[in-house]
Amino acid sequence: MKRGSMKFWLCASLALAAASAAAAPGAPISPRSAAQNTVHHGNETMLAGLRPGHDTFAVAEKRFKAKNLSEEANSGSKEWRDDCSGRSIRLQLDAKSVIQSVTITTLGSQEGKCSDRRPDFLDPRNWLTGLGLRIGDSQDRVVGLYGEPNSSGPASKNGMDLDRMNYQFSWAGSDVPQVMELLCARDTGRVVEITLAFPSL
Repeated sequence: MKRGSMKFWLCASLALAAASAAAAPGAPISPRSAAQNTVHHGNETMLAGLRPGHDTFAVAEKRFKAKNLSEEANSGSKEWRDDCSGRSIRLQLDAKSVIQSVTITTLGSQEGKCSDRRPDFLDPRNWLTGLGLRIGDSQDRVVGLYGEPNSSGPASKNGMDLDRMNYQFSWAGSDVPQVMELLCARDTGRVVEITLAFPSL
């Protein structure tokens, strides 16, 4: 056997032995290395064209217009809602009117009359993240953009069975949004709600 072939055979044998040992019943499971734990895809800084922690309500009001805006007095909550489609864009503000979180959702009740003219805030450019994830995208696309979620599990909202995907972005620094939570319809695997928050949820 040639020297190069022998070297390849030895390497392949060692790799096979290591794999067999790892798969053996009762074999200890080694913890993920630090390098594996710090592998990230992109972090997210923007949702619906807004940057939580940086933009103020004035920026949102200029972008979405005052029509279709609803708000609860002294709650710090603002919402643009379309009762026909069940879609809404919700903001949480701090005392200085700086946006703390943005939520885009399709899970609202569909009870209003439909109009031929769609509200400005339903423009498709308002229904995606900074990296281009859109409502209606698949969970596979989510993982392709952001990697595996830090946590996930079942959820429900408005009587709908959902899967929750939670991302923590603290590794990107304290001056960017820290958390992104996605809700996906369990039957289709498609994104139906996205929340991006500057502080932890």
